[in-house]
Amino acid sequence: MNPNLIETILIDGPPLILAITLHEAAHGYVAKLLGDRTAFVLGRVTLNPLKHIDPIGTILIPLLLKLSGAPFLFGYAKPVPVNFSALNHPKSDMVWVALAGPGSNFIQAFIWTLIFSLFPFFSDVPFVMEMAKAGIYWNIVLAIFNLFPLPPLDGGRILVGVLPYQSARFVSQLEPYGFFIVLGLSFVGVLGSLWLEPLVNLSLSFLNLFIIR
Repeated sequence: MNPNLIETILIDGPPLILAITLHEAAHGYVAKLLGDRTAFVLGRVTLNPLKHIDPIGTILIPLLLKLSGAPFLFGYAKPVPVNFSALNHPKSDMVWVALAGPGSNFIQAFIWTLIFSLFPFFSDVPFVMEMAKAGIYWNIVLAIFNLFPLPPLDGGRILVGVLPYQSARFVSQLEPYGFFIVLGLSFVGVLGSLWLEPLVNLSLSFLNLFIIR
């Protein structure tokens, strides 16, 4: 096996899997708190990555994009099932369920930033520093990507939850086509240049304030 491939897997794999696992588990956990036990009953409110990993979306696609030097990176896991009608307040609670996933990623990115700040303790273990950088990067990209305001992404759910009913209904009708629209925007570079790149850079600049020098 290519040594570069092994190194990429060892450095990027753990923080990426953790980012996706906690992201999905957070959705299910908040849904359970707000009245919907669907994900809990199906065993999706768990830190076991095997319950959330999609072999293609979680492993193969990000790995291929990373190794090919693609201008954008993204991945996905098995979506956590949420019965929005079972929530205590379906329209408003949908916002909190959707925010839980990206929120967990921002928290993880902050934790990885604190680990990176401990550079003097890990200066002889560059592997730890590289993994911390990967953890920051993957969590920020995953959070920002999912906040794009188009269903079925989390940002689309949030938009539906905060818009007036008529507008929310129109946006929700885009859900069957949302994934293909996102792929198209990614392919032509719009998603990367107008959404991911500026917001990821802004988030990284903010986290940089917490790095002890």
